[in-house]
Amino acid sequence: MFCALIMAGGKGTRFWPKSTEELPKQFLNLIDEKTMIQLTYERLLEIMPKERIFVITGEKYKNLVKSQLQELSDRNIIVEPTGRNTAPCILLASLYIKQIYKNATIAVLPSDHAIANSKDFCRILQMADSYIQNQNSNAIVTIGITPNRPETGYGYIKYEKSDDKVIKVEKFVEKPDLETAKKYLNERNISLECRNVYI
Repeated sequence: MFCALIMAGGKGTRFWPKSTEELPKQFLNLIDEKTMIQLTYERLLEIMPKERIFVITGEKYKNLVKSQLQELSDRNIIVEPTGRNTAPCILLASLYIKQIYKNATIAVLPSDHAIANSKDFCRILQMADSYIQNQNSNAIVTIGITPNRPETGYGYIKYEKSDDKVIKVEKFVEKPDLETAKKYLNERNISLECRNVYI
């Protein structure tokens, strides 16, 4: 059962002063009349019903989630008891979702991505789900984008050279220094991590 988890607990400090702790960037309309979380949610509705879309957030933002995603049921809003970053957030939500959908494959998505081509993005999500369902149920699939400048604030994925659509990852490099990031620009088998994970 293909499900999605939208992570919406961040404080948006990198986007200050537009984004504040009271109203972080995922709840702002930065690129459209709709907010970032609304765009993420609507993108997922193209490939799954609302019953399989979950949002994890903190107590502080629960009412913002409810007001911006009014058709999402309370069952689908997971409230973290305390923020502990990405891995504990995903673990908590996965345990919760798997109580509802025992055999769930979960796409984990940030609530504030700007996606220019929604159809292609959804096709990639479905391809990743199909790969897990048909070939490797224990796999974790991550989606990367080709860097166009050296970036020290994100993780990099080094992958094997292949013409396959799903490629084996050699290693992750989390937030490299500037010289390493510049070197990665010239390598053909490096991408920036999008932090979209399938469990």
